[in-house]
Amino acid sequence: MSVAKKIALDGEVYREVNNVTIATSNGTTQIDHIIVSRYGIFVIETKNMEGWIFGTESQPRWTQSFHKSKFQFQNPLQQNYRHIKALEEFLGLPSSLFHSIVCFVGETCQLKTAMPANVIRGGPFGYIKAKTAVLLPDERVLEIVESIKTGMRPKGFLGLSTAETKREHLASLKERHGSTTTCPKCGAEMVLRRTKRGEKAGQQFYGCGNFPTCRFVRPVAG
Repeated sequence: MSVAKKIALDGEVYREVNNVTIATSNGTTQIDHIIVSRYGIFVIETKNMEGWIFGTESQPRWTQSFHKSKFQFQNPLQQNYRHIKALEEFLGLPSSLFHSIVCFVGETCQLKTAMPANVIRGGPFGYIKAKTAVLLPDERVLEIVESIKTGMRPKGFLGLSTAETKREHLASLKERHGSTTTCPKCGAEMVLRRTKRGEKAGQQFYGCGNFPTCRFVRPVAG
């Protein structure tokens, strides 16, 4: 699916790359859509979900209410945060050049709690067009797009088929989310810490080494 075509962005200004899997220092990450322009690099996570959506920026899990059932899923803002950190590492670019966008595209989807401006029901057209500060020269835009296309893993890159790339990415996700040494959210080293106050005072847990920027925690297995 081409996001740029759907929202009628000028193809000479906004360059789109879709379904990107790139290698990172601790596995792989898969990104739905990347749009590179003089106004920055837009990293778009799309959720084709129906029903009511509940969540806050800081909650690790959001809730979908659909047909009287409730389902939880990973906070897509935190998911996209890791995508951007991976791209920063991959391209050697600062975070100031990136814009995170989460789009819920299901026909009956409704956002039932107050969301940040970059969480959108429908397409990202308005959010993207509102960014007018020039961050990159046009020739640098083309270089970045070429770097992404050259280094991305899908579509037969380095002899891997799309199915093989997907299997590699799923294996990477399983390893990363089960790791006690690597944060699955941002890729930083996990640190063994101890709760200082409250009912759980004295209990150990693994916390992200990037705290307070990243607040991912994992309990110590009993």
